[in-house]
Amino acid sequence: MEHSKVENLLVNYKTLEKFKRFKEYGNQELTMMEDLQNNIIENDSKSPFYGIYHGNNLIARMSLYEVNQEYDYYFEPSQDYLTLWKLEVLPDYQGKGYGKAMVDFAKSFNLPIKTSPRINSHGFWEKMGFIKAHYDMERDLGENPLIWLPEGVQEKELN
Repeated sequence: MEHSKVENLLVNYKTLEKFKRFKEYGNQELTMMEDLQNNIIENDSKSPFYGIYHGNNLIARMSLYEVNQEYDYYFEPSQDYLTLWKLEVLPDYQGKGYGKAMVDFAKSFNLPIKTSPRINSHGFWEKMGFIKAHYDMERDLGENPLIWLPEGVQEKELN
């Protein structure tokens, strides 16, 4: 993998055009394009979208949202955490460390992370140190979430 830098993506129509190269797999996924269209306000607004460029081409992307501790059903004690959504690397760039670079970037915030993996991606998330969450099943919403815990953070045991 060449030098890759994860950067915050601008919320604008140029980014929307770059998103058209990505395809979502699995019918449970919403497209990031819809998220981006809903967030287009100003070119310089802080966005929840991050990506890696190879030259001028966006080759990897993800959404990263901070969740306030009052909505925390996963960690003990309750705290702010990140939700990592829709991590995707273009097929020609898969298996070259770009997905890991994106996850490592999310981990650098040193907050717990929750993700809902795509079908057939559990092996990737296990390699990244994510584990199955213990939580209130009524709040599952069909997600089957996985979590990553920074050192010293405990997950809740809800039965």
